[in-house]
Amino acid sequence: MSYTPVMFLSILPEILLLVLGLLLLIVEPFWKGEDRRNAGWLTAGGLLAIMAVSLFAGRPGEPVIVFGGMLRYDWLGFFFKMMFVFGAAITALFMMDHETMGKRGEAYILLVATTLGMCLMAASADLIMLYLAIETTSIPLYVLAGFMLSDERSTEAGFKYLLYGALTSTIMLYGFSLLFGFAGTTNLYELASMAVAGQLPLGVALGLVVLIVVGLGFKVSIVPFHFWAPDVYMGAPTPIAGFLSTASKAAGFAVLTRLFIVVFPDIAYEWASILAVLSAITMTLGNLVALKQSNIKRLLAYSSVAHAGYAMIGVVAVSELGVTSVVFYLLAYILTNLAAFGIVMAFGRITGSDEIKDYAGMSRRSPGLALAMLVAFLSLAGMPPFGGFVAKVFVFAAAVQVNMVWLAVVGILNSIIGLYYYLTVLKVVYLYRMEGEDEEAHPIPLTRPYAIGLVVLTLGILLVGTLFAPWFGLSGAAALNLF
Repeated sequence: MSYTPVMFLSILPEILLLVLGLLLLIVEPFWKGEDRRNAGWLTAGGLLAIMAVSLFAGRPGEPVIVFGGMLRYDWLGFFFKMMFVFGAAITALFMMDHETMGKRGEAYILLVATTLGMCLMAASADLIMLYLAIETTSIPLYVLAGFMLSDERSTEAGFKYLLYGALTSTIMLYGFSLLFGFAGTTNLYELASMAVAGQLPLGVALGLVVLIVVGLGFKVSIVPFHFWAPDVYMGAPTPIAGFLSTASKAAGFAVLTRLFIVVFPDIAYEWASILAVLSAITMTLGNLVALKQSNIKRLLAYSSVAHAGYAMIGVVAVSELGVTSVVFYLLAYILTNLAAFGIVMAFGRITGSDEIKDYAGMSRRSPGLALAMLVAFLSLAGMPPFGGFVAKVFVFAAAVQVNMVWLAVVGILNSIIGLYYYLTVLKVVYLYRMEGEDEEAHPIPLTRPYAIGLVVLTLGILLVGTLFAPWFGLSGAAALNLF
């Protein structure tokens, strides 16, 4: 195997992430006291620099298989990589003022390591590479979820996430091993030709789909593999809960989309029907349970489950518009949900509470933070002119295009249910008063990292919602590589 410039460009983000991780390992021990917080600036700045360099020098041309068939260098993988790196950069900013993680260099190194794994997940073209990438992503996340050793809820979150993650990963690996056993190859694109040639019987192929869905369904938290999400999001450090609900979920969808559309095109109707039913159940259960929540992190957890159902609509359309809509949806969702968790972090850091009732009077205590919350929650609800609205329109349009009108209708009805509980939170923020009605005496100051992160995300939500054509065009370019 001869090494070419294309091979190195195909893993440019991963090489730079490795360099950033090593730099953190070398530099961080020399910082003492308050200076240790600089690890957050270095991580966030380094990740944004990686994005800039990759966009300038690492953009793919025609899709090409590299490293002996292990990775595919195409726009789909590249677009997802940029989303992961951006999400990690914002998360690093939010981690800086966390009481436990802010001055711990190892937390930032684990964040960089899991981002590296996600990038490899998005580009994997081989089952072995894919499984290694999933584990590279998962193991640092298990540690980060249980990072606050003095907090029982955090250690419980880390243990639950590890336990359920290991179990579902094992079932998925069993599916991969059976797939290799029947086909005699682990390369996704060779598996595709064998599946099309009818060398995989229908019953066997569907059984393998079910086993693989267990592992990937856990990653994206669709019903019935969602049960870990509320407890883990509630117990994990809030910056990590936000990262789990966005970048980690997007990585799962990147794999799900490539794997199923590439490897099982001849039984697309069958697996799409299974996932369509799961999508409808996921949306409905996520939204209905969210209605009852009094803790904002649990509400966002069930909201995240519902959004996995919405994004799944684009996957089951099995069309160019469907994949385009999934990529665009995940872009808007990463911006929106990171903003939502960022607001929860900024509020919880001052008040020490995640209860929705304690958000009363927030619009007077911090008008800017309340405005960011208005933008984020209305975008999650799918209201114009925010990114979430355009994203939902595209996934529903993809369903209608392939005559899955019933699924689009279920999605629209669920959006109405979702609107209710998002507006309920905003009602508390804007219309209710704090006990004693002395909000001016209890301001919520924003530190510089929070302010930078929330301004960038809020502007991003508005930009994706109003000037969506360029972003949709890039999503379309990514989708073209699958068809």
